[in-house]
Amino acid sequence: MENNVRQRAEEPAPITRRTLHDEIVTRVRDMIIEGRLAPGTRIHEGQLGQALGVSRTPLREALKFLASEGLIDLVPSRGAVVRRFTEKDVRDMLEVLAALEALAGRLACIHATDEEIAELRALHEAMIAQYAARNRLEYFKLNQRIHSAFALMSRNAVLVATHDNIQARLKRIRFLGNETPEKWQSSIAEHEEMVAALERRDADALADVLARHMHNAWERIRSVI
Repeated sequence: MENNVRQRAEEPAPITRRTLHDEIVTRVRDMIIEGRLAPGTRIHEGQLGQALGVSRTPLREALKFLASEGLIDLVPSRGAVVRRFTEKDVRDMLEVLAALEALAGRLACIHATDEEIAELRALHEAMIAQYAARNRLEYFKLNQRIHSAFALMSRNAVLVATHDNIQARLKRIRFLGNETPEKWQSSIAEHEEMVAALERRDADALADVLARHMHNAWERIRSVI
């Protein structure tokens, strides 16, 4: 099963044109995050293109982009394969993210504008609404936007680029961290602490909860890797 696109009762609806490249990237990325394209899966371009209602050329460009994000490997003679990370890969990346986000939190307390902090609070409330609706995918996307926002508020371009690179690679793994109600609730509580600390511009508290959140992420996902 891992070597084929997982079939479900509900087939993906054909894509309607907006920005075709972005649409395809988003749809395939979501399939990877949700596990419909499992780690180690070889992506059959014809089958996937037919399901999405697109030709092979734009699909191949989308797969190249996802390879640049670290979600797919382009393997000679096999084509595109969903990347499989080892336990050590994941732990190493989370350790780096913990350090990056702690630094981002300290810098955000210095550089963030009041408007940016209010926008982050609004993102958090929107995420809570998705949590209440038990919409895991939309919740997760907002969750990732919040973590990216902390990096952006650091005003450090190198930090942002490094953070974006690692966060992209961990999307599927991080999504698995909310599989049980207890794990999901603990993540929500930590996000509440983050926003409150930023609103107080308490750099020590924000750095602590961001680092702790990443260390706890490892505990939430280690059993499913």
